[in-house]
Amino acid sequence: MNHYYLLGRSGLRVSRLALGTMNFGVDGFHAAYGKTEEEAEPIFRKYLEAGGNLIDTADFYTAGESERILGRLIDRAGVRDRLVLTSKATNTVDPADPNASGNGRKHIMRAVEASLSRLGTDYLDLYLLHTWDRITPVEEVVHTLDDLVRSGKIRYAGLSDVPAWYAARAQSYAEAHGLAPIINLQLPYSLVTRGIEAEFVAMAQTLGMGLTAWSPIGGGLLSGKYRRTSEGLSGTGRLTNPDAAGREISPDDWKVIDALESVAADLGRSMAQVAINWVATQPAVGSVIIGASSAEQVGSNFEALDFEIPADARRRLDEASAPNLGLPYGMFTPQYQSWVVSPGLGIGDKPAGYAPPVFNGAGDAGQAAGVGTGSPS
Repeated sequence: MNHYYLLGRSGLRVSRLALGTMNFGVDGFHAAYGKTEEEAEPIFRKYLEAGGNLIDTADFYTAGESERILGRLIDRAGVRDRLVLTSKATNTVDPADPNASGNGRKHIMRAVEASLSRLGTDYLDLYLLHTWDRITPVEEVVHTLDDLVRSGKIRYAGLSDVPAWYAARAQSYAEAHGLAPIINLQLPYSLVTRGIEAEFVAMAQTLGMGLTAWSPIGGGLLSGKYRRTSEGLSGTGRLTNPDAAGREISPDDWKVIDALESVAADLGRSMAQVAINWVATQPAVGSVIIGASSAEQVGSNFEALDFEIPADARRRLDEASAPNLGLPYGMFTPQYQSWVVSPGLGIGDKPAGYAPPVFNGAGDAGQAAGVGTGSPS
């Protein structure tokens, strides 16, 4: 049974897995691994059949083709109202026009209208900045998103790939001025990309933002399809495709891959399923964005919600992937605090069970703690 949880401090109910559609379309920046509409449709249909309701796209994906394909697929399936449809804007749609990119009001207003047209809808459930542009005043962004909510063009506002201080400033400004809140923060998060834990997780929990994690299997690195050989990296995928942007695989990455492979074997699960499960059960994560090259892969990814990672196995994964966050973050750990700040006193925030999850559905509330039902964002 698929369960749904509120995204951030809002009433928007989303599935534990979101469908990323960056590979829907064969034009533009993401063409190297894109899917035609005929190839994308079974992926989309399988996601719906599995109970997913959160769809992620952007105006930049495959030069707008992702949105056009999605619009037609949604129309054919007749599911617009049941979906939480998300799009994003920041990246350029016309390199010759300085106002056809970034996060200024002029570009965002135009970008929303263009996305609505391509998607064939009159509103977006969730609309995000695609990334920080470094120069647009945060106050302008918040007011623009608030205007879009009030106009009915979007239902909720969020941010993607921005600094923690920027997200905190945006939310605090919105709260202080009675503007539409930021309910979502979309960031890369996986066993090989844990840098967000330094500030973003606590910030999201404190300020009411649900994290949506993209690239939970590290761009395919944690899928199990890549292996070390005497000639280098073997396997078929984005990381070995010379036409696609890849990443260098470090000794620390291989340490994580080895631990993940061992845990997956012990659990009788695929490496990708364990990697997705780990992200889905991390603090503040509201939904995990999966990309898929086939309907079968979508089904396999949903099976990542059907089991729990035992405490010892999670410890092995955590230790193998532990990020070196450096100072001052090392001073905020339980180990440091118990040694210097409150030695031997056993001081905590709230006792266990202080805020048990509220779960309206089949089964009792105690089930809500497991990955099969997820945990509230």
